Amino acid sequence: MHDAALRLQNLAEQLIGAPLPVRIRAWDRSEAGPPGAPVVVVRNRRALRHLLWKPGELGLARAWVAGDLDVDGDLYEALDRLAEFIWERDDDAGGLRKALRDPEVRAAARSLLALSAPFLPPAPPPEEMRRHGRLHRHTKGSDRQAISHHYDVGNDFYELVLGPSMVYSCAYWESPDSTLENAQRDKLELVSRKLGLEPGMRLLDVGCGWGSMAIHAAREHGVSVVGVTLSQEQAAYARKRIAEEGLTDRIEIRVQDYRDVRDGPYDAISSIGMAEHVGAERYLEYANDLYALLRPGGRLLNHQIARRPQADESAYSVDAFIDAYVFPDGELAPVGSTVALLERAGFEARDLEAIREHYALTLRRWVANLEAHWPEAQRLTSPGRARVWRLYMAASALAFERNSIGVNQILAVRPPDTGQSGMPLRSRDWR
Repeated sequence: MHDAALRLQNLAEQLIGAPLPVRIRAWDRSEAGPPGAPVVVVRNRRALRHLLWKPGELGLARAWVAGDLDVDGDLYEALDRLAEFIWERDDDAGGLRKALRDPEVRAAARSLLALSAPFLPPAPPPEEMRRHGRLHRHTKGSDRQAISHHYDVGNDFYELVLGPSMVYSCAYWESPDSTLENAQRDKLELVSRKLGLEPGMRLLDVGCGWGSMAIHAAREHGVSVVGVTLSQEQAAYARKRIAEEGLTDRIEIRVQDYRDVRDGPYDAISSIGMAEHVGAERYLEYANDLYALLRPGGRLLNHQIARRPQADESAYSVDAFIDAYVFPDGELAPVGSTVALLERAGFEARDLEAIREHYALTLRRWVANLEAHWPEAQRLTSPGRARVWRLYMAASALAFERNSIGVNQILAVRPPDTGQSGMPLRSRDWR
């Protein structure tokens, strides 16, 4: 009897209290759900065991990464239809417990248990990060481990996804028809202009990645740059690029925690897509450290993803999939909280530019690059890792488009004792 899909559909609709917005194709080749909708493929019973042992987002993520769940059709459309039932719901386990008080839901759950037999906990995919609890978050050692988990997956893989620019942060688009390379170049130039870079200045690039900002600043603006990263693979790649550009006399790349930089003062600091790794409990320390490294009148450009404010800002919340598979220990804060902490450290915030639509465009280009090189991407990392990046980037593009998260460039100044910021009267002239 081929009815697994119908039984899965009935259970899902009992749990979410609404019609299922996608079709289901089960391992027994049965299908159920609205005609013409994207198809969620449940390849085997192990997918159900992932969901039963870890209800909610983490169970779904494990099943996806393991290849037990897939989407046949437009991934963006499938995620968009499912968003309110996955990422925009309250605590999944609590919701399941509440739903199970209904006799009909309990009956459907028993049916699911029977479908998933044998009912043994499946091992998480090897791509999942293993940690030792929250007490060890954001030490230098744990940050180094988290950064290695995300970035040390192979420079060749990132070349496929990011393209020749090798910039892993939001690009700055003149129009949706621009090329990714031009949009990334324009972002680096925007940062350089906001910082007022001029020949002879010293720039500290915190979280320098594969060296793109350092190379742009040195080549186009004549500054001397120190770039710091915790990734050995990024540092080796950046040094090779710098040597090929003939810029070794102007750029130094260090494998170093920003908390260990001691050779200030710098005229300017760029922090592009790095502060998300700092964590709420360490953020004031981060701001204080960067403030101390700047000369009076020096500028900081802090480019950072932000989340929407919560009703209870004292509560700790994290995206289970991203924490386990993408950015371990990464934390997002509302932009207002970030500005407040920078100012508590002594900075004067001079400009804030919200560019979330730009990140949606950037992510869609990265997904297109990944999908265009899918067999090679799996070979360079692992099938599971490639699936992590495809889901993460596609879901993130939709999150930016739906205004669930944003990204902002905050320009701040360490004011001198005179109180004069050194900023132009018309601030967006930058110089």
